[in-house]
Amino acid sequence: MLHTADLPLSQKQIASIVEATARINLWHGSIRSGKTIASLFALLAAIAAAPRGGLILITGRTLDTIGRNIMEPLTDRALFGALARLVDWTPGAKTAVILGRVVHLIGANDRRAEGKIRGATVALVYCDEVSLLPKDFFRQLLGRLSVKGAKLLGTTNPDNPGHWLKKEFIDRAGELDLRDWHFTLDDNPGLDPGYVASLKKEYVGLWYRRFIQGAWVQSEGAVYENFDTARHVVKSLPRIDRWLCDGIDYGTVNPFADVLLGLGADRRLYVVSEYRHDSRLARRQLTDAEYSRARRTWLSKVPHPHSPARGVAPEWTVVDPSASSFIEQLHRDGVTGVTQADNTVSDGIRTVASLLGSVDLLIHESATGLIDELPGYSWDDTASEAGEDQPIKQNDHSCDALRYAVRTTESLWRPYIPTRLEAAA
Repeated sequence: MLHTADLPLSQKQIASIVEATARINLWHGSIRSGKTIASLFALLAAIAAAPRGGLILITGRTLDTIGRNIMEPLTDRALFGALARLVDWTPGAKTAVILGRVVHLIGANDRRAEGKIRGATVALVYCDEVSLLPKDFFRQLLGRLSVKGAKLLGTTNPDNPGHWLKKEFIDRAGELDLRDWHFTLDDNPGLDPGYVASLKKEYVGLWYRRFIQGAWVQSEGAVYENFDTARHVVKSLPRIDRWLCDGIDYGTVNPFADVLLGLGADRRLYVVSEYRHDSRLARRQLTDAEYSRARRTWLSKVPHPHSPARGVAPEWTVVDPSASSFIEQLHRDGVTGVTQADNTVSDGIRTVASLLGSVDLLIHESATGLIDELPGYSWDDTASEAGEDQPIKQNDHSCDALRYAVRTTESLWRPYIPTRLEAAA
C-alpha cells in the first residue's frame, strides 16, 4: 500500500491517481472518504506533466475555500512530505507556484465568475467542489481547455440526482472523455475506526445517504427528520459561557423571528430564548425602530441560568441579509456587532442537521415558535425535481433565524464542539 508522509493510500485512491488521464476527471462521494487527497496527488502529477502554452488554474467557491481545502493540505508536510516544499503559496494570494509552475487561484461563487476566465487558454484546471460552482463557469472552463493534452480534475460531494453535474456529465461518462471515481467513508484507510463510527451515528436521513454513503439522492420529506422534542427540547439550561448571537429573520407582513444562541458550560449550543412578532396575528405591523426597541426590551429581560442576573448583550447580531433598512436602524440605535447572515441555505441546513444529530444543539422550551416550525420544515418537491435542494418557504421564519445564527457564528463555537461535525472532503 502506497503512503503519504503519514497516511496510507488505498488501492482505489492509487488507481484514481494513475488513471486520471481523461479530459474530465471527477472524484465524488462521501465526506472524509479520501477523494480529495487522491485528487491532490493527481493534481501534482498533472502539473508536472502539464503542457506549456496554457494557464494552470485552481478554482473553488472562494479564495478562502481554495486555501482551506486545497492549498493548506498541499503545503502540509505531514501529508505530502518533500513535495510540500515545492508549493509556494501565501494565504489570500491569487497565485501560487507549484513544482515551478505559476498556478492561478480563482473564486467562482456566482454567474459573474464566468468573466474571470473569458479569453484564457487553459492547460490544466482543478475544481474544488464542482457541484457548487456555477454551471456557466464550469462550461466556460471546459471550453478553455484547448491546449493539446489539457484536462480538468475535480472533486465533489454528492448532491441532488437532478443536478447538472450528475445528469450532464457523470451519467454520460460513457459518451464523454470522462473518468469518475466514487468513494464512500469506508474507502479511507487513514481514519480512526471510532471516528468513522461516530460520523455514521451522527448523520441521518438525507445527509447520511449523501455524506456517508456518497449517494446522489433526492431531498424529500422533513428537512430536520432527526429533530425530536424529547431529545432536543429542554426545560432547564446550563450556565451559558458565551452569548454568541441573536439571529434575526426579518418580516413585516410575515413574522419577525429572533433567536438567542449561547454556548453552554457543557460545550453544547443552546437556543436560550426567542422573540417573535406575527403582524397578522397581532393585526399590527411594526416599524424598524419598533422592532429594534422590542429586541432591546426582550434581551434586557433574558435571565442568566443559575444566576440572578438578567439581560444579555450578544457578541453578534446576525440579520437576514435582505433586511438592509433594519440593519441600518440597528446601527443608528448603537447596536454593536451587527453583521449580515451567511445565507447559504444548504450549508446552513447541513450544519444545523449535524448539530441536531450529535445532540450538540438544544432548544429551551420557551422558544415555542421555533419548536412549532421545526417538525413541519420540509423540502420543496418541485425544486427537488429540478435538481435543487430548497425548503418550502412557509412557516420557516424561526428556522431561518436559527440557520443564520448557527452558520454565521460557526468560527466561534466550532473550537468548543468536537471536530466530528466537519464536512470537508
